[in-house]
Amino acid sequence: MFPETRHFSVGLVHQINDLAQTQQVVEDGLEVGYRLVDTAQVYGNEQAVGDAIRHSNIPREDIFVTSKIWVDDYGYDATLKAFDETMKKLQLDYLDLYLIHKPYNDYYGTWRAMERLYKEGRIRAIGVSSFWNERLADLITFNDVKPAVNQIETNVWNQ
Repeated sequence: MFPETRHFSVGLVHQINDLAQTQQVVEDGLEVGYRLVDTAQVYGNEQAVGDAIRHSNIPREDIFVTSKIWVDDYGYDATLKAFDETMKKLQLDYLDLYLIHKPYNDYYGTWRAMERLYKEGRIRAIGVSSFWNERLADLITFNDVKPAVNQIETNVWNQ
């Protein structure tokens, strides 16, 4: 979809507590050619990410934006509300990818809300993060829209 571009993910905006620094990191990344930005509600920096995207001269359709809903806002109605808050902070008309952050609480209600947002065209793809095989298989089997992604963390300490 984005030939000859780099992308940055959670590693560059995760755990940056200073919002001005978060915005600068994203602006710098976009300036040098990065086109995938991965943030999350729980990171507390969606506003800074949105500000960086808005201040860039890059057309929105050229930037792939992912965010994740946190477990405190799971459930059908809570998810719809949390999504609206995420979109307000990101200052976007649509989200490229929205993920359920962890397989806890009422993630079934959350998935149904995300299916609705997907069918309405407010999200281009929906998926999950850190889901175990059996929970992922359950979502695939018993829902209309299949998860496009299971984003998993891998590193030296988590293989």
